[in-house]
Amino acid sequence: MKLKKSQQLPTHIHFIGVGGIGMSALAMILVKSGYSISGSDNKKSSLLKELATNNINIFEDQEALNIDNIIKGTNNENILVVISSAIREDNIELKRAKYCGLSIKHRSDILAFLIDQNKSIVVSGSHGKTTTSTYISTILSLANTNPTSVIGGIVPLYKKNYTYGDGELLIAEADESDGSLVKFNPNIGVITNIELEHVDHYKNLEDLIKTMKRFAQNSKYLIGNADCKNIKKNIKASTWFSTKRIENMNFSLIPKESNGCEITAEYYEQEMLIDVIKIPIPGIHNLSNTIAAIAACRSVGIDFHVIKKGIKNLQLPDRRFEYKGLWKNRLIVDDYAHHPSEVDAAISMASLMIKTKNNIFPISPDRLVTVFQPHRFSRTKKFAQTFAKSLIKSNLVFITPIYSAGEDPIQGVNHHSLGYQIKRLKPNLEIYTPNNNQELIKLIQEKTKSKDLILMMGAGNINIIWKNLFLESVNNKKINSDLAA
Repeated sequence: MKLKKSQQLPTHIHFIGVGGIGMSALAMILVKSGYSISGSDNKKSSLLKELATNNINIFEDQEALNIDNIIKGTNNENILVVISSAIREDNIELKRAKYCGLSIKHRSDILAFLIDQNKSIVVSGSHGKTTTSTYISTILSLANTNPTSVIGGIVPLYKKNYTYGDGELLIAEADESDGSLVKFNPNIGVITNIELEHVDHYKNLEDLIKTMKRFAQNSKYLIGNADCKNIKKNIKASTWFSTKRIENMNFSLIPKESNGCEITAEYYEQEMLIDVIKIPIPGIHNLSNTIAAIAACRSVGIDFHVIKKGIKNLQLPDRRFEYKGLWKNRLIVDDYAHHPSEVDAAISMASLMIKTKNNIFPISPDRLVTVFQPHRFSRTKKFAQTFAKSLIKSNLVFITPIYSAGEDPIQGVNHHSLGYQIKRLKPNLEIYTPNNNQELIKLIQEKTKSKDLILMMGAGNINIIWKNLFLESVNNKKINSDLAA
């Protein structure tokens, strides 16, 4: 990636909350572009370790002293402080930066800067952004275009949430959660779908559509999903893709055979059958993400036969129906799903694996067990009934306390109230609403069976549950081994 000499950021950039998935990717891109970078974060993570090994100065706490240390012997005009929407106005480090008169920008401003500096493909939508941008980055990297990517998840090909290349293309994921994507002016924009989400920011669907329209208008060339009614009705696209229709479509990928391992589909371009291809990832929602990625790659001139080779190597990003291993002969799958449509897609994918007995895992599961951690009180209140309609498709359900994501509680909205909605729809369903992780782990140990597929879903810290299950198994083996010695 080459930055234009005429447009440069201040020489030192400090990220408050640098361990975030989007913030860390930007920090890495900028340090590799020659900037001096520092950052702070209260939470330890593997991302922070990588940042530290790449000459990024990491402060392990967010405190005013960090700012004082940064400005020592430096002209304040040479320092930029970057924050995300997760950083509150009362953050002590942010308050100190303001007091010292430092320039402060939102992470979206930095991403907008990078987008303006490059030929860009920017992916947005209510669902599938990370997966679609991962697919595009994977295909383009395997096509030797050496792109730079800023992704909201860990890309299996890179084992990182970014890649820094010397090619002319930048692939980025545009988060619509706070409306900041209206700052982006990509060469190619992709909208995967539009559905009411982030109800803490958008008052209704029309409000979200208004924001997505602005992103569409800012895109020099727009690729849209014709299967999404909200896009088709409200957005003017340059190119349309579909998994349902061939007529009047620029790109179509029509499923012919689907199981728990892969999907065989017919690929059409301008209504002409080009090839029959196998997508190595199950799920119709992943098929839609695949044709969006194909459309983007074709739009920058990649030959389809090169794309087809890349498709063979596609893998889902981190925490997207991610198999974590066998625990007591039970399959553990981790998924980021936190919106009703995402929960339904994950459950449908798991159900298909159980039904077809043909899946990507080492054993064929017999039952579906879902462990769901609701994310945000506002989302749980808005979509409680819709969540319930998806979750009743399971054989056994556990609902954990709500992960607040910084929101204040809403009276009467909790994991018990969601459990009530599920029980009301399916009274005979076995469902538990433990009040803490210890209770949850105990219930999973007692109520699950051999050959269960345990699907753990949520955008919070639900992944600590499977980590604890595996850790306990390791410790028990060690204890038994010591006793036998």
